[in-house]
Amino acid sequence: MLKRLISKLKKSVTHAGEQVQVISRNDHDISRDNISENALKVLYRLKKAGFEAYLVGGGVRDLLLGMHPKDFDVATNASPEQVNKLFRNSRLIGRRFRLVHVVYGRDVIEVATLRGHHENAQGKQQSKTSDSGMLLRDNVYGTIDEDAVRRDFTINALYYDIKDFSVRSYEGGMQDLKRRNIRLIGDPETRYREDPVRMLRAVRFAAKLDFKIAPQTAAPINELAPLLADVPAARLFDEVLKLFMAGYAERTFELLEQYGLFAQLFPHSQQCINENDFYRRLIIQALANSDERIAQGKTLTPAFLFSVFLWPCVLESQKLFEKQGMPPAAAYHQATSQVLSNQQAHTAIPRRFTDMVRNIWDMQRRLERRVKKHLESILSHPKFRAAYDFLLLREQAGEQLAGAGKWWTQYQKDNAHIIAQAKQQHQERNRERERKPRSDRRPRRRNSPAE
Repeated sequence: MLKRLISKLKKSVTHAGEQVQVISRNDHDISRDNISENALKVLYRLKKAGFEAYLVGGGVRDLLLGMHPKDFDVATNASPEQVNKLFRNSRLIGRRFRLVHVVYGRDVIEVATLRGHHENAQGKQQSKTSDSGMLLRDNVYGTIDEDAVRRDFTINALYYDIKDFSVRSYEGGMQDLKRRNIRLIGDPETRYREDPVRMLRAVRFAAKLDFKIAPQTAAPINELAPLLADVPAARLFDEVLKLFMAGYAERTFELLEQYGLFAQLFPHSQQCINENDFYRRLIIQALANSDERIAQGKTLTPAFLFSVFLWPCVLESQKLFEKQGMPPAAAYHQATSQVLSNQQAHTAIPRRFTDMVRNIWDMQRRLERRVKKHLESILSHPKFRAAYDFLLLREQAGEQLAGAGKWWTQYQKDNAHIIAQAKQQHQERNRERERKPRSDRRPRRRNSPAE
């Protein structure tokens, strides 16, 4: 499909003085049937209100590649306040990059106002840059042509116009799709300094699409990787989920290591991996298993991945504490607390996940010991399955656990009724929570939107 589209680019319109190709509806294969109904609602309402409206970025890119995007982003010349006023089911978010989320149940359509050049900024409320060159505020609005050169990669500088269903390709985006090329728009070092997360995005797109990172785009990454330390830890947690929970985690890990980026996200883990090959096998096996689960349509919790990434740190820290004279149990508990606390400075892990990580780790010793009087309570524990999977993973990576994984596999077969009963009790507890009036429920902590 893409080759046929590229061959038709000669028919596209090139605007004088601008690196843009306008591909008419007859010359591309994007169909509204493949665009989410809610994204179309947003596009049409913006158009009806007299605003420009474009499907933009990854959604357009993936449609052109014959893929099925999960998320659709919209760009418009309406201000965030105008968009918010137009959609009652919307909320304004962000200060660094002001935009609007239009909410349809669990489906969220992100709407951004077309960005302009920072030379046109009027005060620090619109544009602010750190001493290192990182954009602290990016709310200068402009035209579609200005917005295109502000985007990160050429393959994301693609706009589907709801007005005439044409596709606008800027900065050679269509050609880079054909070449399977990840290329930054503008000077790579400057663009990485503006937003260091672009280094992670380059790796993520290369792994997801099986593309190559262009030499000039790749060249500064190893040197500039430490700039990730300036990015809020909460934002990096979100990026870790995008990197490792989309079905191409093993390849992503290889690229992150190649460019010195994994060490910025998990510095202690990288140190342990470098010193002990078992830890590397453990992580690679876990990521391969995770990719397989996602390919099979199974769920995956972030807590399991963090359990794996940080387990080497726990074991090594425990050894250090034992050398200082601590008993093994106390050394273990001190190690888990220290490891999780230290990691928060790099990727801020929400409490609901750190609690689950602790459960998975704490159950390892119980699973290994197999004390007879505790077997049924272990089997009915709500986190048993995750802890059991972690135990199997350790054995697969080569850790000697006296056949504990095989033993628990057989024990589950022999005691399937206990698992069924525990599952039924868990479902009943969930139904009971749902029946409770909201006023009786414990209020949930709400995280502020990532900027």
